[in-house]
Amino acid sequence: MLVGLIRHGLTDWNAIGRIQGQSDIPLNDEGRRQAGLLGKRLKEEGEYRWDFVLTSNLSRARETGAILAETLGIPLYDPDSRLMERSFGQVEGMTLVERETLWGKDWDRHELGQEKDEEIRQRALSFMSDLAERYPDNNVLVVSHGGLLAQLYIALYQEKCQERIGNLSLSILERKEQSWDLRLYNCTRHLQESVKEPK
Repeated sequence: MLVGLIRHGLTDWNAIGRIQGQSDIPLNDEGRRQAGLLGKRLKEEGEYRWDFVLTSNLSRARETGAILAETLGIPLYDPDSRLMERSFGQVEGMTLVERETLWGKDWDRHELGQEKDEEIRQRALSFMSDLAERYPDNNVLVVSHGGLLAQLYIALYQEKCQERIGNLSLSILERKEQSWDLRLYNCTRHLQESVKEPK
């Protein structure tokens, strides 16, 4: 079993550094373009066969998943709420300057109603466990969010995986007995290569 873990495409809030959390912010045109580039890469590489797409129920992940499913000609399944982004409580909708103005540079250490690391890790691991149990013979694309994916990678691989998760990044995990082997991590090659293409 392979699982391709993908962060959704760019939104207007991503572009200006405004924390989205569970606010339902749609993709912008660049985010849609990014999703198309990843879909093209997955279709052309042909290294893996993908069977279906699962997403969080937030529209930015859902639309990213729909673009991938259409490009690859595979089904888009009903969303799973465990894939939602971390809830950021009082800081949702704020830019870095706004957060630091109110609570200082260590704003993320304050109790502001945000979901705890352990809570987000547990729901991410619960999703992965159920996925392995329900679809052991399938290869699945999963579209989620940077905060959730970062915590999942820490839960699975500790300090080995701590870089920022990029928009439309692809990581591929392979199920081996009771563990997940990391075959590809936080890869955005499809976005970098597109910059070099002639206009």
